[in-house]
Amino acid sequence: MDGLDKKFYKIGEVAEILNIPASTLRFWEKEFTILKPRRNAKNTRFYTPQDVEVIRKLYYLVKEKGLKLDAAQAQLNRNRKNVDKTFEVVERLKGMREKLLKLQAAMETVH
Repeated sequence: MDGLDKKFYKIGEVAEILNIPASTLRFWEKEFTILKPRRNAKNTRFYTPQDVEVIRKLYYLVKEKGLKLDAAQAQLNRNRKNVDKTFEVVERLKGMREKLLKLQAAMETVH
């Protein structure tokens, strides 16, 4: 988990961390049974780092792979290990791509 050092995050913090609207998080909470943040007496949502990781995987399945909401939930329910592995590989590749692009930019400034 990247930089998640708190026990709980409010919805605005999660939206900022993942760069998605809070309205999407509220909608997904209704649509995905796997996503159930804790709430306090004032009904404020509190997401754990594990919740944030689930949301990252949902984002990957829905926004990046283009799955419908029910298909994304089915993937997570039926094949969690494969989704986890694929997600991890994709995240690593994104990180490597970012590093390579930075290296390329640095090399172009030298020439």
